[in-house]
Amino acid sequence: MVETSVILPPDYKPSADEEYMNELQLEYFRRKLEDWKKSLVSQSEDTLEDLRQGGLNQPDDIDRASLETDKALDLRTKDRARKLISKINDALKRIEDGEYGYCEETGEPIGIERLEARPVATLCLEAQERHERMEKTYSED
Repeated sequence: MVETSVILPPDYKPSADEEYMNELQLEYFRRKLEDWKKSLVSQSEDTLEDLRQGGLNQPDDIDRASLETDKALDLRTKDRARKLISKINDALKRIEDGEYGYCEETGEPIGIERLEARPVATLCLEAQERHERMEKTYSED
């Protein structure tokens, strides 16, 4: 992990009025991503512990089916968290490389509002919409 010398005020929120992806904004998003990652890892560890608890040797078929369904849901949730952690790691790498906050297709700024809503975003809104239209077009064929 890279140590930073940027002191982030406790009530800091990125603003469109300041230079885009300045040191404060980068530190703000780095911390936001790291906190999100810690939360996901913690949830994932809880899920693993839940999966270790209790076997599927329930005498009642309905109880066993319910338990199997719950465990399958837990595994899907854990898999989604794993994929999201990978995206968070990629975003943290982009911060290190100075590429964070810029569209990987156009090079244009992704925008503070979009990054607040989706800190792992790699595409600006226009490129994302274009990408989704293409996916929809090809999935209808």
